[in-house]
Order: sequence, then structure tokens, then C-alpha cells
Amino acid sequence: MASSSRSRHFGTQVLATALSMLVAGTALMPAAASAQAQVAPQGAAPATPPEGMPAPPPPGGAIQPPAMAPLSAPQGPESVADLAERLLGAVVNISTSQNVKADDDAPAPQVPEGSPFQDFFDEFFKGQEGEGGNGPRTVNSLGSGFVIDPTGFIVTNNHVIEGADDIEANFADGSKLKAKLVGVDSKTDLALLKVEPEKPLVAVPFGDSRQMRIGDWVMAIGNPFGLGGSVTVGIISARGRNINAGPYDNFIQTDAAINRGNSGGPLFNMKGEVIGINTAIISPSGGSIGIGFSVPTELAQNVIGQLREFGETRRGWLGVRIQPVTDEIAESLGMADAKGALVAGVIKGGPVDNGVLKTGDVIIRFDGKDVVEMRDLPRAVAESPVGKAVDVVVIRDDKEVTVKVTLGRLEDGEKLAEASATPDAGTDDKSAPGQPKPAAPVVLGMTLGALDEANRKTFSIADAVKGVVITAVDGASVAAERRIQPGDVIVEIGQEAVATPDDVSKRIGELKSQDRRNALLMLADKTGALRFVTVRIE
Repeated sequence: MASSSRSRHFGTQVLATALSMLVAGTALMPAAASAQAQVAPQGAAPATPPEGMPAPPPPGGAIQPPAMAPLSAPQGPESVADLAERLLGAVVNISTSQNVKADDDAPAPQVPEGSPFQDFFDEFFKGQEGEGGNGPRTVNSLGSGFVIDPTGFIVTNNHVIEGADDIEANFADGSKLKAKLVGVDSKTDLALLKVEPEKPLVAVPFGDSRQMRIGDWVMAIGNPFGLGGSVTVGIISARGRNINAGPYDNFIQTDAAINRGNSGGPLFNMKGEVIGINTAIISPSGGSIGIGFSVPTELAQNVIGQLREFGETRRGWLGVRIQPVTDEIAESLGMADAKGALVAGVIKGGPVDNGVLKTGDVIIRFDGKDVVEMRDLPRAVAESPVGKAVDVVVIRDDKEVTVKVTLGRLEDGEKLAEASATPDAGTDDKSAPGQPKPAAPVVLGMTLGALDEANRKTFSIADAVKGVVITAVDGASVAAERRIQPGDVIVEIGQEAVATPDDVSKRIGELKSQDRRNALLMLADKTGALRFVTVRIE
């Protein structure tokens, strides 16, 4: 923790920013056209147009716009003082300290003997540890948190307390308590602490972030730049934001001012319920520019509950590797829309290693929840209990198929996934010695070859890999555009396995006859790691 503030921020340029103020009261009204009637020329009767016809313009005058009803000005909450007063006692400042050892072995600068600045140089470069100045030193950090149980459970961000040797919770009444770490979850950047109070603490409840709408008012309380008990108000700017912070990104975006030190603090709705945990900001300057992100309670509440019960997370695990369904992949599979998650591999020893899910399946629904984008699936699976039997709807062979899957535990599966990266050794058919090889066919710019012993040795392909090896790629071909390389192995085309170059040619011909514009290739690298690639059929 080399920084005095743990709030994450992003940006590359330093820009001047101004703090926007919310002003209660009446806003300026838009200008409205006059509603006064036009005066007819003296001595003439007003012309009455036929029924259904617009009135003619006054003689010698321009067409006047119709009268407009006054627009009501958007009104914010008259005051949040009562709400803030009720909630301030539950929000705490998190102070941490960490002992670190300097790793700079560079010698301290030398000054002339007898220089009046010698003492200053010694103090700055050598410190209290004597010659070299590489002894341990203490780094302090500040963040925010909030009490969720009167007995002393406190929620904050993992990055606020990560690596800390001492954690202290500072309360609004000036009291301080040492905090013990109960558990952390780096994937959602959440942590749970426990203090031992002499009397029950003021606590705040979780609300349902799924009920929040874009434009709803929210209030943030935290410890920006060490200024404890700071209250800011704004609205929900967006939902479901993915900022590439972790595998389960589903952030609430708000324009309520969030700065360094607000990390781990609560985002409240106007009922005083926590609907988000403030985690990150986008800021070229390091200060708030009105783009902050909070972990929604629909994701955080289950994580906090597991940390409290087990001291760790216990997420569901499906046991597959997935990739997005692009427009080209959807077309190659005959899908009307590009949606779902494409199964790019099944992890050996996982929950679906029994064949219930297959490589090339497109998962479009999980336990009743639609999988619109690939990232919807990991979040839905992780929120499901370990051991639960769920229905999974997949597209397989141009049909929707429903299968039943019993979930494993992600934390156990991560170890299996690492082990499965290196495939087990196997056997393969060997070509008869001395038998002449047929001419190598070329399909879609790819020169194909049998996966015999010679080609395995040439491209260092593992014995467990099955399929048709690509021995060369035309640099001007559609295959080269998709970054297909010599040594890649074609395992399937259009969800059908291929074993010989003739199988590849035949399958591409079938897709052409079906008027498919793209062919979906399942490729394996030399280790057996799979990926899907679409190639235009010319």
C-alpha cells in the first residue's frame, strides 16, 4: 500500500475539474411562445377555415408557433439532511498500516564533508535504520466501510485492506476499534471485517439493487481524501457496466461524487438502504468527474453472506471454457441472433465431463436466466449454490436442447482447470511405413495434412490432440485473416468432427450447399487448447 488512498482510478491526462452542486428550488423554465390570439385586420372578420383544415396565417404576418404548455422542472430531493443524520453513524473510516521493506539498493548521494546539509541527507536517505536505509517502514492507507450488523460486522473493499498488518475502524462519534479480517473476495473486490464493540453499533440494511432505475437519486457517504463523514448526492447514471475489473463486472454507475478514500463506502437509495459498494472511479485528475462505480448488492450480498458464514466464497462451477458468440459464429450455426456463450472446451473432471455439455454447444439459458452475452453466464453460475441441479438450454445441431447439470465448486474447479491445460498423453493411428502420401489438399487457403507421427513431430503436437493438421496457410486467404497458423489442428467444422483432409473438404462442401456464408472451425493448438474461429466460405 504505497499510496495514502486506496480508491482505484483510471486516466492519463491531468485536467482541471469542477465540483457540481445540486441546487434545490425552482429551475429556469424554457421559453414558451405567447398564447395571445392574433388580431384580425381592422374591418375584417376572422377567417374560419373548413373543418379539418389548418388556419391560414394572418395577412402580412409570419406563421406563429402554437402555444406550448410550461414544462415542469426536474426536482431533486428537497433535503437529505434527515436521511444523512440517520446513516452517518453506520459509516466508518478504515485506517490500515503495513510494514514494508524498501527494495532500493542504490547508494545514498554523497555530500561534501562538513556540509551543513549532511544531517538532512542522512535523515532522508538513511532514516532510522542506519546505513543503506533499506529497513522496514510503515505505510498507512485510508478507505471507507459500513456496519451491516450491530455486533460489529463491517463491509469494505478488498483493495482497501489488502496486505494490511493492522486495520482500525474509526466511527463518526470519534471512537476507534481494532478490526479483524473475516474474509475477502478478490473477484468482486469485497472484504468483511469484525470489530468487538462494547455496545451495539448503528447498522444499515442491504437493499435490492435490481429495483433501482437509471435516474433514481442515490447518496454516497465516505472518507474522501481523509475527510470523514462526507455526504454526496447524485443519480444512477447507468447499470450493468463492465469496466474489466473482474470476471463478474456488473457495476452501477453514478455521478454522486466519489473520490480517493471513498472506496468501500456505501451507496444508499433514498430509503437508507445500501444498494452498492463504492469501488472505482474514472478520473484523469484523481478527483471526481462524476463517473463512479459501485458493486451492486445483487452481487455483493451473496458474497458477504458467504464470507460471514464460511470465511471464504463458495461459488457454483459449470466446468466449461467459453467464448463470445459473434455475428459470424451465429450465422455459421444457423442462429437468428448472436447471443449466448459458446462452449470452447470441457474441463476434465468437471461437472459436465460426463458428456452432458459438449464442445460447440451454445448456452442460451441457465437456470431460467437468459444468457444474452457471454459474461452473463459466469455471473449466473457463480451466484448459484454448489451442488444445485439446474436446467441449461443449449443450441446443438440447430436445435434447442435442455440438459440437467449439477454444479461443482468454482474454487475446486480452478485447480482442475490449471491441470487440464496440459492434455494427457494418448495414442494415435500411425501411417503405414513406406506408404506414399496423397497430394495435400488446400481448403479456404489452408493446406491440410494427416495428423501422423511426422506432422506431430514437425509441429510438436501432443499425442492427445485429434483432427486434421494445417501445414501451411496462404497469406492472402481468409484463413490468414482469422490468424490461423500452420500447426493448428482442425477438430470440428460446423459442430461435426473431422479426422482426415477429405473430411474437411466434404464438410465445407456441405456448408456451401446449405448456403452458409461462414464455416465455424474448432481449432486446437499444439497443447490441445481449443478455440473457435469463423472463416468465410468463398
